[in-house]
Amino acid sequence: MTRRGFALPFPLFAVLAALIAGCSRPSPPPANTAAGSSRTDVSIVIENATVVTMDADGRVLSPGSVAIDGERIVAVGTPDTIAATYTGRDRIDGTGHIVLPGLINTHTHAPMVMYRGLADDLALMDWLQKYIFPAEAKTVSPAFVRTGARLAALEMIRSGTTLFADMYYFEEEIAAVVKEAGLRGVLGQTIIEFPVADAKTPAEGLARTEAFIRKFKGDALITPAVAPHAMYTLDRATLLAARDLAITHSVPLLIHLAETQDEVRIAQERYKQRPATFLDSIGFWAPTTLAAHGVWVSPEEVSMLTARGVGVSHNPESNMKLASGTAPVPAYLKAGTHLGLGTDGAASNNDLDMFEAMRQAAFLHKLATGDPRVVSSREALRMATIGGARAMGMADRLGSLEPGKLADLIMVRTDRPRQVPMYDPISHLVYATHGDDVVTTVVNGAVLMRDGVVRTLNEAQVISDARAAADEVRKAVP
Repeated sequence: MTRRGFALPFPLFAVLAALIAGCSRPSPPPANTAAGSSRTDVSIVIENATVVTMDADGRVLSPGSVAIDGERIVAVGTPDTIAATYTGRDRIDGTGHIVLPGLINTHTHAPMVMYRGLADDLALMDWLQKYIFPAEAKTVSPAFVRTGARLAALEMIRSGTTLFADMYYFEEEIAAVVKEAGLRGVLGQTIIEFPVADAKTPAEGLARTEAFIRKFKGDALITPAVAPHAMYTLDRATLLAARDLAITHSVPLLIHLAETQDEVRIAQERYKQRPATFLDSIGFWAPTTLAAHGVWVSPEEVSMLTARGVGVSHNPESNMKLASGTAPVPAYLKAGTHLGLGTDGAASNNDLDMFEAMRQAAFLHKLATGDPRVVSSREALRMATIGGARAMGMADRLGSLEPGKLADLIMVRTDRPRQVPMYDPISHLVYATHGDDVVTTVVNGAVLMRDGVVRTLNEAQVISDARAAADEVRKAVP
C-alpha cells in the first residue's frame, strides 16, 4: 500500500475545546495538507466529467470530479466541492467524458487471443477437441504465452478492462505480463486430466498451482487462484484436491460449469446428476468460487448456487457464437446471484471488448424472453462492474467509485456521431459505446493509458511479436 505520511497533531487547545463541547475528538488533517492551506494535495484529480459511480445509490454526477491519492479514491463529488478540498499533482480534464469504474471481465483465457479466428462456426466440443486442444499442444510455450498475454493486456487497457479472471497454462508468465502492463488479475493455473504444455498430470498441475499461489499471494495486482478446468475433464478426487488447495490458501476457485448440453449428458452418464448438482453433492464450493457460463442449470440449481454464494460469470458472446445455449440470467438476477460478465477467450468471441459483452447480454435476454425490459442497461453495466467484483469476492475494494476503494477507473469519450445526443449516460455506455471510445485507463491509481496513448506497453512491439507468433500457429495447424 502507498504510504500516506504522518498525521500532524491538532493544537492542544482544539482538542480541549472539542472535549468541553461534548464532541468526539476531531480527526487530524491529512499529512499532505500544506501548512496554512485548506486544500489537500493528492496524486490525481479528474475534473468536470460525468461520473457514473455504480455505488449503492446509483449516483451519477453531471458534472462530477474524482480525487485519487496513491492507489485509492479519496473523494467523489461535485467539481466545486473537490476543487475546494483537493489539489491534484496531476489534473485530468474530464469535460465531455464519462468516468466510471474499470470494467471487470470475469472469465478469460488471455493468451488465446493468439487463436483469434483460427476455428470459427463450430460447436464447443468439436472446436475444442479438433482445433484448439491440438493447436495448443503444438504451440503453447512460456514465450508464446507471454506474447499472447501482452496482446490481450494491450487490448484490455485500450477497451477499459482493469481486472480480469483468467485460467490458462504457464500462468506465472501471464502474471508477469499483468504486472508489467499494470493491470489487475485473478489468475488461475489450469488443472486438467490430460497432458498439457506445463503439466503432464493433474497432480503436477496442482503442484504448479500451489507454487504459483505461494509466489503471488499478497501481491498488489495479482490474486492467485486455483482453476480446475471442469467437472467433465477431472475426476472427483482432483476436484476435491483443488477445492482443498483454494481453502488452505484462502484464494478463489475458478471452474467452467454447465456450459453445454454435452457437459450435462456426461455428468448424468457418470454420476446420474447434473453438473452443478454433482459439484454441490461432493462439497466442491470454496468460500470464493467463480463458475464460468452456468448455462444449463435448473431453477433449483440457480437457488442452490445463490445460497452457496457461488459467483457466476455470464459469457453471452461466446455462448452465442458456439451455440452453447442461453444462460438463465433473468433468473440469476431475480435470485440475487453474484453475477458478473465475461468475454471468454478471444478464440471464441473474438475480442475482449466488455462494452460489446454488455450490449450483447442486454440484447440476448430481451430476445430470448420476449421482454424488452429484461436486463436493462443499468443491470448490464452492473454485471460488468460491481457485479463482477461481487462474483470474485472483491466488492469491498473494487467495482464502484467510492472513497476508500482502489482507484481502478476509466474515462470514455462521448463526441462520436453515434454518441450524440446523450440523454442517459448509462444507456450510452451499454448501447452506443465501443471499447475504442476509452481514452484513459487507471489501475491502482496508476495511469496506464492517457488520451489514447498506452504508457505501460510498447504497442508496436506487442503487435509485431504477436504477428510473428501467429506465423508459428499457421505452420503448426494446417
